[in-house]
Amino acid sequence: MKDGIHPDYREVLFVDLSNGFKFVTRSCVPAKETAEHEGKSYPLFKLDTSSESHPFYTGTQKSVDNMGGRVERFRNKFGKSALAK
Repeated sequence: MKDGIHPDYREVLFVDLSNGFKFVTRSCVPAKETAEHEGKSYPLFKLDTSSESHPFYTGTQKSVDNMGGRVERFRNKFGKSALAK
């Protein structure tokens, strides 16, 4: 392999800022900071959302049909003709 043409693929510590969840995985993501995790220093990448805080993965996502009857009110107001278009 040629030197200098490949990205720096290494272990990186990802931290979810919304709940403090941390995990280590291998990545090429650029990181300017480092942090300690389980006695080892890793490049640090901060996330806004991870699988621990995303509503789809946590089961807190609301269904459109369960949001106060909005879909039913729409269907009653406009009937099936609006849905058929």
